Amino acid sequence: MFFCAQARRIFGSHNRIAIYRTSRYIGQLYKGVSGLHERFNWIKWKPTSVYKLEQAESRVLDYIKCSLEKKWVDLPQSQHRIRTIVANKDKPKTPLVMIHGLGGGVGVWVHNIDSLAEKRPVYAFDLLGFGRSSRHEFSHRAQPIEKEFVESIEEWRKEIKIDKMALLGHSLGGYLASAYSIKYPENREQLFLVDPWGFPEESEFETEPFRRVPTVLKEFDRIFMYEILAVFRAAGPLGPRLMKLIFYKIRTKFDKVFDDNTILDYIYHCNAQRPTGEAAFRTLSHAPNYDNAKRPMVYRGKLAEIHKDIPITFINGSHTWLDTTWMDGFQRNGKALDVVVIKDADHHVHADKPVDFNNVINKYLDKMDVDSDGKRKEKLKEEADWKELLLKKCEQLW
Repeated sequence: MFFCAQARRIFGSHNRIAIYRTSRYIGQLYKGVSGLHERFNWIKWKPTSVYKLEQAESRVLDYIKCSLEKKWVDLPQSQHRIRTIVANKDKPKTPLVMIHGLGGGVGVWVHNIDSLAEKRPVYAFDLLGFGRSSRHEFSHRAQPIEKEFVESIEEWRKEIKIDKMALLGHSLGGYLASAYSIKYPENREQLFLVDPWGFPEESEFETEPFRRVPTVLKEFDRIFMYEILAVFRAAGPLGPRLMKLIFYKIRTKFDKVFDDNTILDYIYHCNAQRPTGEAAFRTLSHAPNYDNAKRPMVYRGKLAEIHKDIPITFINGSHTWLDTTWMDGFQRNGKALDVVVIKDADHHVHADKPVDFNNVINKYLDKMDVDSDGKRKEKLKEEADWKELLLKKCEQLW
């Protein structure tokens, strides 16, 4: 809230547009600095590199105890590369595929992979434009961007040779997992949407604590939430220190895993690279606060209709800042949504309460396995009945 206080001091008129322009100026400042760096490439403005990101990722993933494969998946059609990790690849159950949110990467699941991979393979990958995956320029329109993300996930699935999967997406990853499931419903057996971004239309929703904050501070805080990544880049050599100062709460979420700044170093290097995924997110979003999608997911009827026998589970934190009021009137198969609220967790449910989160996911996955086995046995019985009937017909003919 320090930056909100500064905004109020500077803009005593409580001018929302002025605050928005200031936040945009932060991004423009970064572009200007980056342009100078390209012209004078002997200047090392940001203390980051592809190698440093690789090392930061390695330090985070070293915490995972189970068998872990780190690999690149080349997408032949788009000519891009997807950074991928696979835990317990040889386990027999239906695999779980996890998609991170804005500013994240495969390392954000460090709390969860060991537990979730006890009975099944667990896959996680860096979305295009994030982490160590390809960082190409996206379209400047929302629909083509969404389509490119969806097709990259499907191309990745084919290359990795996954038939059926349980799909889990957090925040932006939840939005993209939903878009993918609408386009390719036949490939999944369960959909987990963890505090998903981009579902309701633009609203004035505010959590109870947020209502008590002056309007000018709320507007700046919402905008700054997404502009902050540009601030870290524009800060150049001060970026890592600024990260530790502002994102200290992120570190506390991983205190049981790391007793140093390992996770913050990883997040910094993920977001100090060329921000093409971040730019794509901005295009998908409504400015100035980016809380809502230009193409809200909740009003796409196909989400409620896709494969009605395949469950969709929403998992939210009790202290989330995202609007969840839309869930009250949204129905699927004529029933209310299957929503799990994890107490004392905020938007980063998987990191705030990892044990509770893992238990919830594993419970639903166990049920999915039982249901899948039942369907498989029923299908085998039908096939056996048809074979028996066919044999009898053949005997009658002979």
